[in-house]
Amino acid sequence: MTIARVGFVGLGIMGEAMARNLLMAGFELTIWNRTQARCDALLGEGARKAPSPAAVAAASEVTVSCVTDSPDVREVALGPGGVIEGAAPGTSYVDCSTISPSAAREVAAALSVRGVGMLDAPVSGGDVGARAGTLAIMAGGPDDVFQRCLPVLQAMGETIVRVGEAGAGQVVKLCNQVAAGLNLLAMAEAISLARRAGVDPAKMIEVVGAGAAGSWMLSNLGPRALGDDFAPGFMVELMQKDLRLVLESASETHTPLPGTALVHEIFRLIEARGRGREGTQSIVDALRILAGDR
Repeated sequence: MTIARVGFVGLGIMGEAMARNLLMAGFELTIWNRTQARCDALLGEGARKAPSPAAVAAASEVTVSCVTDSPDVREVALGPGGVIEGAAPGTSYVDCSTISPSAAREVAAALSVRGVGMLDAPVSGGDVGARAGTLAIMAGGPDDVFQRCLPVLQAMGETIVRVGEAGAGQVVKLCNQVAAGLNLLAMAEAISLARRAGVDPAKMIEVVGAGAAGSWMLSNLGPRALGDDFAPGFMVELMQKDLRLVLESASETHTPLPGTALVHEIFRLIEARGRGREGTQSIVDALRILAGDR
């Protein structure tokens, strides 16, 4: 069955760009956001606005959401005026937020009772990947729902993998955040050492980024940090939320994650200075503070 009508709930830094790519792919798009002004740009580009997530779902064959945390997903999916109240049996719900695996399973089970299939499909790639439509998408849920929703996912991402049943997408996203956090710390430490040893950190990034120690963080966020550009592609406070979920999962599974715990604590230094809404590249400044250079 060809999907024509798609809904989108949550138009933040990531969500607006993802929704725009759905429009550009030719889907009929219905949108909702808690702050209605966030809808204006997409309405000017051809999207339609609905008064609630339930109304979005009622107008859509596949409804996508991208919101902040587990309580937000529960609210837009299962709360009053939520997706569950408008989605027809046989339609699908795809949540691209980063939430706890248990919350994803809870929402999937509730929707399944109504005949609505769900994928927990968190994304990685930041604002750059969201705009370019090159996100990595890790999906958990039934294979038939995944296959049905694949054209929608392909409009937003480039690497799209079904990683297991309900909740598995969130587990893989937490693994992604472990690697992301440690790469951020590696970037910050490399820049800190170069600076304090009297070497141009931009030159260091140029050559190290081209070798075996290179990373997306080093090549993309390193130069921004060097220019004191801390505008968020992904905010510190959201990274901290994700790392909290990681450490909760680690506790539940008795998994030692000492590096991740350290990254979480270092970001507390940025938050303590009122900079939680800056981009995660501000971890470079945390190392400068620790070194006495700020």
